[in-house]
Amino acid sequence: MTAATDSSPHLSRIDGLTGARRHFRYFDYVMAAFVAILLLSNLIGASKLANLGGVTFGAGILFFPVSYVIGDVLTEVYGYANARRCVWAGFFAMIFMAFMSFVVVAMPPDSGWTGQAAYEAVFGSTWRIVLASLTAFWAGEFVNSFVLAKMKLMTGGKHLWLRTIGSTVVGQAADSALFYPIAFLGTWTHEQVLTVMVTNWGMKVLWEAVLTPVTYVVVNWLKSREGVEVFDDNLDFSPFAKAKSV
Repeated sequence: MTAATDSSPHLSRIDGLTGARRHFRYFDYVMAAFVAILLLSNLIGASKLANLGGVTFGAGILFFPVSYVIGDVLTEVYGYANARRCVWAGFFAMIFMAFMSFVVVAMPPDSGWTGQAAYEAVFGSTWRIVLASLTAFWAGEFVNSFVLAKMKLMTGGKHLWLRTIGSTVVGQAADSALFYPIAFLGTWTHEQVLTVMVTNWGMKVLWEAVLTPVTYVVVNWLKSREGVEVFDDNLDFSPFAKAKSV
């Protein structure tokens, strides 16, 4: 074992390559939570517009940022390589969800079933929405994880709040900058796209900041159980790095 880290004196420091090959006690549970919240926030929350205090927003925004919090936890506790596995798992799960929704919605309804219109309204999505969701998620999550991992190296593992909020600022900016133009440009005015894009980005970053105490609790609990501190030294940060090289 190597020397303890600056940020966690009771934990042993390991590099990202070692972390990628290590068996962790709770990694599978965190990955399952990440994918589940990602799918549910897109499936259940994305179809409803809510209004609180005169501000209209997609209801999914209340829960989708939680996937970014878990993404922060994955990178902080288990390293970029393991977070990369989770992003790809979530990406392919979203592809399957979109495919399944398309097939089920397109199937001819039974003559006695009267819920087709409501079903299409909830589960039907245009190809632009699907493409926007997949592209924005993939890019935003990888940017978020990359920035957090690099900031951890730069800060020596200190100032977790700065790393989580800073990575979310950049990651959510990439997410919003891709999603809204791809999904709505040409359907909405440029002003509407820009307004919703900036508003939702701000709300997501604020939500991340509010959840910072929760992030600290979860990160500290997981690190104490796993017994190591992962720093992504000498790691290939390409999203397409093969498993054997991570």
